[in-house]
Amino acid sequence: MSTKILLVDDDTELSGLLAEYLINEGYEVEQADSAEAALARLNAQEVFDLWVLDIMMPGLSGLELLQQVRPRMSTPVIMLTGRGDDIDRILGLEVGADDYLPKPANPRELLARIRAVLRRSQPQPSVGAIAAQHPIHLGSIRLDPQLREAKVEDEMVQLTSAEFNVLNVLMRSAGQIVSKEYLTEQVLHRKLTAYDRAIDVHVSRVRTKLDQAQAGLAESIKTIRGQGYQLAIRDEH
Repeated sequence: MSTKILLVDDDTELSGLLAEYLINEGYEVEQADSAEAALARLNAQEVFDLWVLDIMMPGLSGLELLQQVRPRMSTPVIMLTGRGDDIDRILGLEVGADDYLPKPANPRELLARIRAVLRRSQPQPSVGAIAAQHPIHLGSIRLDPQLREAKVEDEMVQLTSAEFNVLNVLMRSAGQIVSKEYLTEQVLHRKLTAYDRAIDVHVSRVRTKLDQAQAGLAESIKTIRGQGYQLAIRDEH
C-alpha cells in the first residue's frame, strides 16, 4: 500500500508541482487549498500517513489548523514556512509539527524531509540498535518503542513522533550528556545547522508534557550549556 500524503496550501500552482513530483516518487497525494478543506477531510475520517501544511493561508491559518487537529490525530506534519519566519517555525514546532521547510519548497528537499519524518514515525530502532526496541522504565517514566507509547505512573503521555524519539534517546542515554548534534541526527535524521532550534523546541515540548503528567518531572531533563542535554533519573528497575 502506497503512502498517502495530504498537501494543504492555497498556492495551488506550487502544491500541484509538489504533488506531481511526489506522485512520480511513488506516493499517493491529495490536495486541499485551505485549512478549512483539510479540516473537512479530517472530519470525514479520511486517513493520511503525513500532512504537508502551509502556515500562511487566508482564513484559518496553518498554525490554527494544527492547534485544532493535533489533539485528534498523531499523523506526522511538516510545515511550510516563509524563509525568514523563524518565529513561525518555532510556533509550528511548539503546537505539534514534526519538522518544517522554508518556502518556496525544493521538491527534492521536501522528499528527503518526508522520508525522514515517516522513517522516525515507524516502530523501529531510532538509535541504531535492536535494544532500542525494548521497553525502558526509568523512575516514573515507561517507554515502549514498539507500541510507541509513553507513560508516567501509568498515565499515557501523548507525544509526537519527534518528541517520542527525543525521550527515547535521552532515556537510553540516561546520566550521559547527549549533544544537540547527535540528538538532531537521531531524531530528525539530518545534520544540525546554524540557528536551527528545532531540537530545542522538541525537548522543550517533552519537558512540558512530562511536567503536566507529574509536577517537577521536567527538571529531570537538564540543559548542559554548550554541550547538550542530560536525563538525570535513577534507574530503579
